[in-house]
Amino acid sequence: MSRSSTPVTPVQSVAGATPVPSVTEATPVAPNTTSAPRRVPVLWLALLATPIAAGANAPVLILPDMAASLGVPTASAAGLLTAFGWAMAVATPLLAGLLRRRGLSAVLRVATVLVLVGTALVAASPWLPLTLVGRCSQAAGGAGLVAAAISLAGTARRMGVVSAGFGVLGAVGPLLGRTLADSVSWRLALAVSALALLAVPAVARHAGPGTPPAPGRFDSRGAALLTVLVTALVLLATAPLAALGAALVAAALLTLHVRRAPDGFVPVALLRSPVFLTSALLALVLSASYFTLLFAVPRLLVERAGWDTASAGTGQLLALLCGSALSWPFAAASGRMGRAGARTVLLAVGTLAALTGILADSGPMLLAATAAGVFTASAANAVLSTHAVASAPDAGRRPAAIGLFTLCYQLGGAFGPTVAALLVLGS
Repeated sequence: MSRSSTPVTPVQSVAGATPVPSVTEATPVAPNTTSAPRRVPVLWLALLATPIAAGANAPVLILPDMAASLGVPTASAAGLLTAFGWAMAVATPLLAGLLRRRGLSAVLRVATVLVLVGTALVAASPWLPLTLVGRCSQAAGGAGLVAAAISLAGTARRMGVVSAGFGVLGAVGPLLGRTLADSVSWRLALAVSALALLAVPAVARHAGPGTPPAPGRFDSRGAALLTVLVTALVLLATAPLAALGAALVAAALLTLHVRRAPDGFVPVALLRSPVFLTSALLALVLSASYFTLLFAVPRLLVERAGWDTASAGTGQLLALLCGSALSWPFAAASGRMGRAGARTVLLAVGTLAALTGILADSGPMLLAATAAGVFTASAANAVLSTHAVASAPDAGRRPAAIGLFTLCYQLGGAFGPTVAALLVLGS
């Protein structure tokens, strides 16, 4: 196999001095491995990964329309948001595992089918349960496309483009959904994530056929236990006692399983890596902080600053766009800062954003907190993901690092709305 078929490009070292060994440098290869690895143009990666952000947020302002069309209460239709987040969180490590076991081509095929099936169900389903299945299928397919994009990005600079696109499309998602619902149908608004499929042929062509299957058997027990653990954590807000009990049991069983299968679905080498653990946990915290601000600030602008709803929505949109745009130059410059310097900046700005959101009474300060929150979350996704992937001891564990890191980021998105509700109710 030549280097041009490698799905994971070399990851630039944090200090920018020398690249981390690529997949072909860490594993035995055929003698004809002198050519440089092929790199997918970053705009194709952005198109592959970012429409899922708009699709995830598109229902926010049109839930009453969707509920009326499906003949259910608005509160029931809100389950579409929870189901989407759960499916994306669960599917991320699963599709990353498929990337490890079967390579890039298999992930692109499976993700494409999931997105197409989900979009078809959402477009035609007259019932909420079937629509929920469609949204979960869309989210699972989107998770696979995101995992593929991250595996092909390679450097913090290129990941910065993808993460900034995530922030921008996530910010405009609610307004885009409202516009499409008013002009055509709410069903079209929920089909926005299918735009990512336009990038699949180009990505597959540039990246090559991908790697052969990894040796050994698929760790189905580890995958099942991790799925149960993630599901329980997502359900903590709705059924705290049962979810907490299930999470503790699943965590205990997963710990025992990891000891028996150290190179399974959750590689023990990653759990023992301080770089990986620090990157993943910091991404979870910053993501949770951002999503807390995302849901809390509009109400705080009305209650504390006396803004009307329209002004609060417009102000937040501008703040989100500014913060997302700023994350890309930071990601591009992070290599010169060093690993510790980049983390220090992210943690400091994230802490300042959270404190401002808690204490500020003025509208501009609350919007500044929102901009800082989305900046830290988007920049963390770009910078810390490269740290996490680089911490993998060999190329075979890099897809697992991608999946577990992205899972932590997604869990922050699941915890944020719950924290926001508690803070707003307590204010």
